[in-house]
Amino acid sequence: MMQYLTKRFALVLLALGLGVSPVAAAPTPPDVLVKQTIEDVLSIIRSDEKIQSGDLGRITEVMEQEVAPHLDFPRMTRLAVGRPWRQATPAQRTALVKEFRTLLIRTYASAFKMFNAIVVEYRPLRAAPEDTDATVTTLIRLPGGVQPISVDYDMQLRGDAWKVFDVRIDGASLIINYRNIFSQEIQRSGIDGLLNSLAEQNAAALSAGKSRQ
Repeated sequence: MMQYLTKRFALVLLALGLGVSPVAAAPTPPDVLVKQTIEDVLSIIRSDEKIQSGDLGRITEVMEQEVAPHLDFPRMTRLAVGRPWRQATPAQRTALVKEFRTLLIRTYASAFKMFNAIVVEYRPLRAAPEDTDATVTTLIRLPGGVQPISVDYDMQLRGDAWKVFDVRIDGASLIINYRNIFSQEIQRSGIDGLLNSLAEQNAAALSAGKSRQ
């Protein structure tokens, strides 16, 4: 189940690298940021020879530059862990954010090349200019007549930048799905058990990536 969710997340995470113009006097509207960044990242994917050859180092570099800075990893992790987050120690919380962040980044990087053939449609933003919470709605069309995927991005204005804290894929919340999985792991073996599970997955992904190089 965890593997299925991370693959689905990899398919739609493309739209989450929300860049902010350094010369803008006010934050760019979230729907505009999504569209601009999707087109920029797709352009990189389609023109970068290292990415086309499967260079995980280059893929991870693009991930870190274009996507990671604009995701609210602490909030995503806290929401995914749910109530047990309150009982976690500061050290455990720090480790959970680190491992969850690594899981999402590596999952996306491993599936980076599949984005080459997708087409993204953008829906009108239903939010007032003064709102600090917004949902950006898109539709991802896949090749071969596969059923399109609707993707909603829940975002919040944090300071001078919009950040994503949840993704709903065909109506299903990514964070809630992870919460269900994490809850089962925590019930079995506690916060440390969840940490060990995430660390093992990340280590296995790193090992598999090195073996392909």
